[in-house]
Amino acid sequence: MKIVFMGTPQAAVSSLARLLADGHTVTAVYTQPDRPSGRGKKIVYSPVKEFALKNHLPVFQPEKIRNPEVIKTVCSHQADISVVVAYGRILPLAILNAFPLGAINLHFSLLPKYRGAAPVNWAIVNGDKVTGVTTMKMDEGLDTGDILLQKTVEIGADETAVELTMRLAETGACLLSETLAKINELTPSRQDEKSATFAPILSKADGRIGWSMDAGEIAARIRGFQPFPMAYGDFRGSRLTLWKAAKVESEAGFALSSAGNIASVEKKRLIVQCGNITFLRIDELQIEGKRRITAAEFINGMRPNPGEKLG
Repeated sequence: MKIVFMGTPQAAVSSLARLLADGHTVTAVYTQPDRPSGRGKKIVYSPVKEFALKNHLPVFQPEKIRNPEVIKTVCSHQADISVVVAYGRILPLAILNAFPLGAINLHFSLLPKYRGAAPVNWAIVNGDKVTGVTTMKMDEGLDTGDILLQKTVEIGADETAVELTMRLAETGACLLSETLAKINELTPSRQDEKSATFAPILSKADGRIGWSMDAGEIAARIRGFQPFPMAYGDFRGSRLTLWKAAKVESEAGFALSSAGNIASVEKKRLIVQCGNITFLRIDELQIEGKRRITAAEFINGMRPNPGEKLG
């Protein structure tokens, strides 16, 4: 099958690799334009572009996918179908109609749940035990197309969004392969609009920890907001990023005060009181401008005191 592939992040690479392994002809790869990254603002290729170039695939990086000239170019590839995985743009009808078999999308949730840009993050943040992947026929809406196939995946108790995304990427690549193999046999099913939920794009402000939340909710945010925006607070005027933490039961030695206060540093454990008199054990953290460290290293170096406030 001749395919135009559209995708950008590392999570999309598994699908592109599977298309090639299955013997499909990828006539073109569309990905987001190169962007400056890091403190040095060095221009960085998307993971999909890097993979495509290594495999000698033609790469296109339009700034505006709705540009008439871009649409004309997409149509010129004469592919049978377009496969879209985390491309980052909503495709216009002119592109969706450019392929005899239309366009299919691999989405990292069990639609209609978690439509939008950050389904994996919000599934973890909301405490879900199960998520999955969906292949669907694309329409002009945001993840509103008819469903082709779905696969359920359990969320690990300590799994971060980064870890879960890569597992879903592999599962999704297999589901995509199955979908293409059965494309002429499958009967698409309409999504139940009444069951639809949304996973909006994340902002830096989402990562700010509200210590009045239950410790379990905060732990879920720490896992769910990786790699961006990360869950963070403040300590002695510096930003404090939390990498790993867990809710723990109260112990006799904990100093009870108010949410956000350190309850204990005994046994090299950093315990913080949260909302509803719950407690968070912080295992790994990072002071702004410093490296990621363990709680024991933090306690040895910073000498935090019970009752001291985290912002």
